[in-house]
Amino acid sequence: MEKKLYVIGIGPGAPDQMSVRAAQTLEACDTIIGYTVYVNLLKEKYPDKTFLTTPMTQEAKRCEMAFEEAQKGHKVAMVCSGDAGVYGMSGLMLEIGTRYPGIEVEVLPGVTAALSGGAVLGAPLTHDFAVISLSDRLTSWETIERRLRLAAEADFSICLYNPASKGRPDYLKRACEILLQVLPEDRLCGTVENIGREGEQANLYPLGALKDAQVNMFTTVFIGNSMTREIGGRMVTPRGYRIEG
Repeated sequence: MEKKLYVIGIGPGAPDQMSVRAAQTLEACDTIIGYTVYVNLLKEKYPDKTFLTTPMTQEAKRCEMAFEEAQKGHKVAMVCSGDAGVYGMSGLMLEIGTRYPGIEVEVLPGVTAALSGGAVLGAPLTHDFAVISLSDRLTSWETIERRLRLAAEADFSICLYNPASKGRPDYLKRACEILLQVLPEDRLCGTVENIGREGEQANLYPLGALKDAQVNMFTTVFIGNSMTREIGGRMVTPRGYRIEG
């Protein structure tokens, strides 16, 4: 019998914002594994499943657990918020999967926070954009700083993941100070917290004020490009279409 496990992006968190295929696959699985916060989002919808979790920083252990459960014959889903391939687990699962050659891995996409958060704000990413994580746990701050500066110089709209945590309370401020070396203080920006979940909140700021905004690990931050503007209270980056009349 072929052994297989799935790496599934569950989107922002609400069940109705998951892809139909992801929902159907989770229904067909008997074991769901993931980071505790994301697994808890699924327990009510899938009460008859076996749920296994590990805390943050134990990603490799979580992947090994998934393969070991699949080896036992269980139909396993490794879940990630947003998309499993955008700061998610699919890359690590495929790396660790080389140690389990008898198990096939299938990756199912989900809606990443840049897209779901952008929809809440309006249309901030309609043109070219860059996505940058401010977490320096796996990437050096020097590399993050260079990416921020170059993205600003290239006039990308920029989406920032992981803007702050208890151990990194000032990282968004530090990022804004780097961006302000290139961009004007009145550049339109936005934040969305708890996208698609209870407590969802969106705000618009000029870049000069964004550096003092209260954010956390569940906040996604958007910095507009030189064409981004506020239209009816929404953050919009024009694509460049001609509008007649």
